[in-house]
Amino acid sequence: MLVIRAVSCKGKRLFMHYNVRENLKQIQEEIVPFKPNIVAVTKYFDENAIVEAYEAGIRDFGESRVVEACEKIQKLPDYVRNNSKFHFIGHLQTNKAKRAVEMFDLIQSVDSVKLASKISVYAGEINKVQNILLQLNNACEVQKSGFSKEELIEAFKEIVEFPNIKVCGLMNIAPLGASEDVLHTLFKDVVNTKKYLEDIYKCELNELSMGMSQDYLIAAQEGATMLRIGRKLFI
Repeated sequence: MLVIRAVSCKGKRLFMHYNVRENLKQIQEEIVPFKPNIVAVTKYFDENAIVEAYEAGIRDFGESRVVEACEKIQKLPDYVRNNSKFHFIGHLQTNKAKRAVEMFDLIQSVDSVKLASKISVYAGEINKVQNILLQLNNACEVQKSGFSKEELIEAFKEIVEFPNIKVCGLMNIAPLGASEDVLHTLFKDVVNTKKYLEDIYKCELNELSMGMSQDYLIAAQEGATMLRIGRKLFI
């Protein structure tokens, strides 16, 4: 299904054409041996793009701004909104956590004990168990949020005891422009960290959200269960 998107370039309105269905088919053919789930990152697109992606077969959508996402989700047709899962994938401020708990099925980017605690409190207020992922910043990029590996291992034992959250796995954002060797190493490290936590804390972490438009195939090869794809899918 053809979608037309208006974009701004130096004050001018340009129109770009993209085909969600064809892009999705190409991505699925590449990752078919690994079977990860695709989360369509729609943070730069409006509700019409979500509908188009839904019609192409996608049921998981990722957003990174709470207020904008809530407005967008509320504009969706009932059949799309009620049969989709919405993932929060951006940096979540504690003052936005309550609204995020109300709107999102999975919060992928939990990066502190304090935030996890707030999410648990707000989830309890609406009798919800909030699914979360813990963000691992194993490349130690200072401009990005997330636990270092050492911090994550230490914080995990406290976070899993919060009553109204379920830690489903880990999330990782690899450095932009990293070489394939570096990407393989970083994604392997996320997988190994997950296994370590499972062994130490006797738990199951079923989800690994790794890989975006520029590195999704490598992430799939290394064991990602979720790929967060925006540009590659919509443009």
